[in-house]
Amino acid sequence: MKTIINIALFIVISVGGFSQETASFKTKQLKNKRVKDAYATKWAGLESELKAKKINPSALEVFIRIFKKEKELELWVKNKSDKQYVFLKKIAICASSGELGPKRKEGDYQVPEGIYDIPSFNPNSSYFLALQVGYPNKSDRILKSGTRAGGDIMIHGNCVTIGCIPLQDGPVKDVYMLCVEAKNNKSEPRVEIYPCKFTTENIKYLNTNFNADNNKFWNNLKPAYTYFEENKVPTKYSVNTKGEYVFSN
Repeated sequence: MKTIINIALFIVISVGGFSQETASFKTKQLKNKRVKDAYATKWAGLESELKAKKINPSALEVFIRIFKKEKELELWVKNKSDKQYVFLKKIAICASSGELGPKRKEGDYQVPEGIYDIPSFNPNSSYFLALQVGYPNKSDRILKSGTRAGGDIMIHGNCVTIGCIPLQDGPVKDVYMLCVEAKNNKSEPRVEIYPCKFTTENIKYLNTNFNADNNKFWNNLKPAYTYFEENKVPTKYSVNTKGEYVFSN
């Protein structure tokens, strides 16, 4: 009898479309006005950009790189079955705070540097649409200099910031939708934030203008940048007890 009741309840819940088990992340996001508007006004164009790169939205994975000195956000995409990511587009970061160097405490106005996930999506942010950057990560918690590392770092719209990554509202729709699609495909977008592109000229600039602690951290982070440049695949990594990234491929 208990089994029959449970089956009946499942049938009732499922009537009218999505069941509690099958309601997708995207379906839930589309209940929000800003997300619904983003898809209505920009998805067709974004879908065409993906198809031009031979990317199927239903198999989409997303990788984001952010460069503070250049004030650029790069979007990279691939199908789940593909090995390598392909470059989709570059978006201007329209405001900034702090200076080059990692975030080490709450209230320092710094944009973090390191390797992060996107733990939450906020379609009702005071800054339009917002994607949370997973700061502090394990490295940040170990290396923090204050009592608290801080948090609530976002990629968001509205082009204002105190330690976040602000974009214009139009471009942030693209970033948000791509991450929704990836999340809907059970893929977790990865975000890597760097002080700059590690060119020969920029490395000289960092060595000349910043302290030894910053340069030690950047030398530790640089292999992730280099590996992706060479392979178009994010490197595997862990964090040791000193807060250092340890890379393995």
